[in-house]
Amino acid sequence: MHEKDLEKHLKAIDEDGYTIVENAIDPDHLVALNAALLRLEYELGIEPARNGFEGHHTVRIYNLLAHGKVFERIPTHPLLLPIVEGVLDEGCLVSSLSSISIDHGETAQPIHADDQIMPVQKPHAPFVCNSMWALTDFTEENGATRIIPGSHKRDSSPDYGREYDSIAAEMPKGSVLIWHGSLWHGGGANKSGERRVGIAMNYCAGFIRQQENQQLGLPLEVVRGFEPRLQELCGFGTYRSLIGHIDKKTPAQRLLGAVRDFKAIWDLG
Repeated sequence: MHEKDLEKHLKAIDEDGYTIVENAIDPDHLVALNAALLRLEYELGIEPARNGFEGHHTVRIYNLLAHGKVFERIPTHPLLLPIVEGVLDEGCLVSSLSSISIDHGETAQPIHADDQIMPVQKPHAPFVCNSMWALTDFTEENGATRIIPGSHKRDSSPDYGREYDSIAAEMPKGSVLIWHGSLWHGGGANKSGERRVGIAMNYCAGFIRQQENQQLGLPLEVVRGFEPRLQELCGFGTYRSLIGHIDKKTPAQRLLGAVRDFKAIWDLG
């Protein structure tokens, strides 16, 4: 990503709490992702969770990195990861990777902040930076993510279930919405006759727990096939040469047979 574009997106997230990168997803990758999600929905027998947050007419598939190489290009995307690293830092982790397909008749998801269960006074430095990949067009009619610009600077989280004025983050398919974890937002109601398909690529700072336990959720034989940066993003490295080590070895050294040198923070002086 060009430095000026990166600065523009980081400024938008700092000021408004979100940004949109258009034409981010390669068309062939877009087709492959949509096909893979339909296949998994059928093979895994996925059905809506039927609660107010996950939705009564919304199909969600979790732990996508365990379900095929087509998903491995998402966390390290060159137009996405530099922005996330700018919001968090290069020690960020994959928190979760899941699909969210909103069908006709779904009601609006309650407005929430992705970090609101963390017992930390607000506003605070970002611990979470999340994104939504638009695999179809996102419109107000079909359930585009609803956001409240600037809400990441508030001194509280929203009251769950309360209605708030918000706007639809409309974007053409192939775009990616990226937001600060304190931004108030929620999935929109789908009043159209078509499914709205997105992939939620969520990151967290390297010093907090991931939403999905990547180390237990991903088979080691799958992780061995990941590129080194993706292994690190899934928690098989350490944060700042300290957090997450095992007997002064990285999880990649201990579990994956990696031979990369590791020096703990106290060895660097």
